[in-house]
Amino acid sequence: MKESYSGPLERLDACRWRIPKSYMPGMRVDGLIYADDILIEHIRNDKSPQQVANVACLPGIVKYSLAMPDIHWGYGFCIGGVAATDPDQSGVISPGGVGYDINCGVRLIRTNLKLAEVMPKLERLVERLFASVPCCVGQGGRIKFNRTELIQLLEQGSPFVVKRGLGWESDIEVTEGHGCIKTARPDYVSDHALERGGSQCGTLGSGNHFMEVQVVDHIDDPHSAHVLGLEKGLVTVMIHSGSRGLGYQVCEDSLKELQHTPRKYGIDLPDRQLVCAPVNSPEGQRYLGAMQAAANFAWCNRQIMTHLARQTFAEVFETPAERLGMTLVYDVAHNIANMEPYDIRSGTSCGTGFQPVSGSTGFQPVRETMLCVHRKGATRAFPPGHPELAERYRDIGQPVLVPGDMGRASYVLVGRPGSMEHTFGSCCHGAGRMMSRSAAIRASKGRSIARELRDRGVIARARGRTGLEEEQPDAYKDVNEVVSVVHEAGISQKVARLRPVGVIKG
Repeated sequence: MKESYSGPLERLDACRWRIPKSYMPGMRVDGLIYADDILIEHIRNDKSPQQVANVACLPGIVKYSLAMPDIHWGYGFCIGGVAATDPDQSGVISPGGVGYDINCGVRLIRTNLKLAEVMPKLERLVERLFASVPCCVGQGGRIKFNRTELIQLLEQGSPFVVKRGLGWESDIEVTEGHGCIKTARPDYVSDHALERGGSQCGTLGSGNHFMEVQVVDHIDDPHSAHVLGLEKGLVTVMIHSGSRGLGYQVCEDSLKELQHTPRKYGIDLPDRQLVCAPVNSPEGQRYLGAMQAAANFAWCNRQIMTHLARQTFAEVFETPAERLGMTLVYDVAHNIANMEPYDIRSGTSCGTGFQPVSGSTGFQPVRETMLCVHRKGATRAFPPGHPELAERYRDIGQPVLVPGDMGRASYVLVGRPGSMEHTFGSCCHGAGRMMSRSAAIRASKGRSIARELRDRGVIARARGRTGLEEEQPDAYKDVNEVVSVVHEAGISQKVARLRPVGVIKG
């Protein structure tokens, strides 16, 4: 029977609940969970709030241990967890704050096609995508890389595969971090991880990974939607995948390498799954470099699948992808730790280095530093004007892509200033599971999930025997509720809702 959380949850406002640092010994900061009345009842029903409290014990943690409204139980950190640590204050980096699927993320491709143009060919389109994009556990891709090429890929990220003709130059501008963390260290990636990854770049994988054909069915913010190239009735493609076996192995290797590190540095942890190392230690730098290399792999993985999707659309509609308007809207990482500049005193992004003094016309200097921001099942949500943004999005804020379930919807949002003030520029990453995979399979007994989805207007294909059952809509929270919380909290603003019409899964 699933355990529930019995500790304190103090309501701060309509969207936030606090776990005070007095709750348990060792907490250095409060825990803060974003949720409404409906979602908080789901959240109480598992132990994920306890993980929020546990993370609050990490050395060097700044301001809060945070959780987004899609929070659920994970390894070490909850899924939906955000924590920033200050390396200058012995702050740590923890593989549990990133997860096994390093840089699992989402990208959205828009098209010029209207749904009415696609519907007559939808079945064939889904079948061709299913045949073209390798999916399922251990599935290898059609595009292979030898060891030398793979090392270059891990070092250079998306630009490496785009230069090989597997994408458009414009894709790089609208990929988070331009699809490359330049401080990645492929030499810190094990031979076993390289072996696992060599044949898997350009593959979907299994579990909750998917490629969806969607239609824009509602616009909340017409101006931002126009800038993003979205309008009601247009067809889009969403891709959700990560670093496959390579990233999994990097995490596995790192957990083993770090198992005795906390004791070496005198770190006392409430949960051994939070194994960590000071960011500036040799051990911390080794994990950081390997993790960044796996993140570069994941961006290349999604880039190659973008290329395959464009090829498939061009084939089915007998029109080049360029003429179909298949431009990349954005690509965001959901499982990553980034070094980012922040003003510690206020929690806002570094800018001028000064802030107005309350009640004064003068300015005072503030301490600025690079923080290690863990986002596990969370995405960046930088506001308008942030220097990290692509020039074309500088005035509207960073696109935030929030996939839902196969039967309801996904959302496009943009970051708001409240994200920098309250969540280290972070937002939710999806709907969030309510059922384990085994529970979802049991709940599907005697049902045809494929038929139920078809009744909702969704054609779904899965290679795995239980892929659709594990990922049925009832296994997830309602994404509409999750998105409403971050919208009301001022973290992100709704732009468009995307309804699925065709899905492929592992």
